[in-house]
Amino acid sequence: MKELTVAELKNKIDNKEDFQLIDVRETFEYEMSNINGENIPLAGIMIEAGKISKDKPVIIQCRSGARSAAAIMQLEQNQGFTNLHNLKGGILAWAAEYDPEMQVY
Repeated sequence: MKELTVAELKNKIDNKEDFQLIDVRETFEYEMSNINGENIPLAGIMIEAGKISKDKPVIIQCRSGARSAAAIMQLEQNQGFTNLHNLKGGILAWAAEYDPEMQVY
Protein backbone atom coordinates (compact mmCIF):
# COMPACT_ATOMS: atom_id res chain seq x y z
CA MET A 1 0.00 0.00 0.00
CA LYS A 2 1.32 3.42 -0.93
CA GLU A 3 1.58 5.87 1.95
CA LEU A 4 2.03 9.62 2.18
CA THR A 5 3.24 11.58 5.19
CA VAL A 6 1.49 14.71 6.42
CA ALA A 7 4.56 16.69 5.25
CA GLU A 8 4.11 15.30 1.73
CA LEU A 9 0.39 16.17 1.83
CA LYS A 10 1.18 19.71 3.00
CA ASN A 11 3.61 20.09 0.07
CA LYS A 12 0.91 18.98 -2.36
CA ILE A 13 -1.54 21.49 -0.86
CA ASP A 14 1.04 24.32 -0.83
CA ASN A 15 2.04 23.58 -4.44
CA LYS A 16 -1.64 23.44 -5.50
CA GLU A 17 -1.15 19.98 -7.01
CA ASP A 18 -4.13 18.24 -8.56
CA PHE A 19 -5.24 15.45 -6.23
CA GLN A 20 -8.34 14.32 -4.38
CA LEU A 21 -8.48 14.01 -0.59
CA ILE A 22 -11.05 11.61 0.85
CA ASP A 23 -11.82 11.49 4.58
CA VAL A 24 -13.35 8.13 5.57
CA ARG A 25 -14.23 9.05 9.16
CA GLU A 26 -17.84 9.26 10.32
CA THR A 27 -19.69 12.52 9.61
CA PHE A 28 -19.66 13.61 13.27
CA GLU A 29 -15.85 13.17 13.34
CA TYR A 30 -15.46 15.13 10.11
CA GLU A 31 -17.62 17.96 11.46
CA MET A 32 -15.42 18.17 14.57
CA SER A 33 -12.19 18.63 12.59
CA ASN A 34 -11.10 18.15 8.99
CA ILE A 35 -8.54 19.22 6.42
CA ASN A 36 -11.02 19.91 3.63
CA GLY A 37 -11.24 16.44 2.16
CA GLU A 38 -14.45 14.99 0.81
CA ASN A 39 -16.23 13.04 3.54
CA ILE A 40 -17.15 9.48 2.50
CA PRO A 41 -17.45 7.34 5.66
CA LEU A 42 -15.79 3.93 5.45
CA ALA A 43 -19.12 2.08 5.71
CA GLY A 44 -20.24 3.67 2.43
CA ILE A 45 -16.94 3.65 0.54
CA MET A 46 -17.96 0.90 -1.91
CA ILE A 47 -21.35 2.49 -2.59
CA GLU A 48 -19.72 5.91 -3.13
CA ALA A 49 -16.71 4.62 -5.12
CA GLY A 50 -17.95 6.48 -8.20
CA LYS A 51 -17.09 9.77 -6.47
CA ILE A 52 -13.42 8.78 -6.24
CA SER A 53 -11.14 9.76 -9.11
CA LYS A 54 -9.25 7.08 -11.02
CA ASP A 55 -7.21 9.52 -13.13
CA LYS A 56 -5.33 11.56 -10.52
CA PRO A 57 -3.70 10.83 -7.16
CA VAL A 58 -6.18 10.16 -4.35
CA ILE A 59 -5.17 10.46 -0.71
CA ILE A 60 -7.38 8.61 1.75
CA GLN A 61 -7.32 9.72 5.40
CA CYS A 62 -9.01 8.96 8.71
CA ARG A 63 -8.15 9.54 12.35
CA SER A 64 -4.95 7.46 12.56
CA GLY A 65 -4.52 5.61 9.26
CA ALA A 66 -6.29 2.31 10.04
CA ARG A 67 -9.71 2.97 8.49
CA SER A 68 -8.15 4.64 5.46
CA ALA A 69 -5.96 1.55 4.96
CA ALA A 70 -9.09 -0.63 5.10
CA ALA A 71 -10.81 1.62 2.55
CA ILE A 72 -7.83 1.40 0.21
CA MET A 73 -7.74 -2.40 0.43
CA GLN A 74 -11.46 -2.60 -0.41
CA LEU A 75 -11.18 -0.17 -3.32
CA GLU A 76 -8.05 -1.77 -4.79
CA GLN A 77 -9.36 -5.34 -4.49
CA ASN A 78 -12.96 -4.72 -5.59
CA GLN A 79 -12.85 -1.67 -7.81
CA GLY A 80 -9.39 -1.88 -9.41
CA PHE A 81 -8.03 1.42 -8.09
CA THR A 82 -4.24 1.90 -8.52
CA ASN A 83 -3.90 5.60 -7.60
CA LEU A 84 -4.64 5.52 -3.86
CA HIS A 85 -2.35 6.66 -1.04
CA ASN A 86 -2.91 6.27 2.71
CA LEU A 87 -2.22 9.34 4.86
CA LYS A 88 0.21 7.97 7.45
CA GLY A 89 -0.97 8.86 10.95
CA GLY A 90 -4.21 10.45 9.72
CA ILE A 91 -5.65 13.64 11.15
CA LEU A 92 -3.86 13.00 14.46
CA ALA A 93 -0.51 13.36 12.69
CA TRP A 94 -1.76 16.45 10.82
CA ALA A 95 -2.87 18.10 14.07
CA ALA A 96 0.40 17.25 15.82
CA GLU A 97 2.52 18.58 12.96
CA TYR A 98 0.57 21.55 11.58
CA ASP A 99 -2.49 22.46 13.63
CA PRO A 100 -2.09 21.91 17.38
CA GLU A 101 -5.30 23.94 17.98
CA MET A 102 -7.33 21.41 15.95
CA GLN A 103 -9.90 19.55 18.02
CA VAL A 104 -8.93 15.87 18.06
CA TYR A 105 -10.22 12.95 20.08
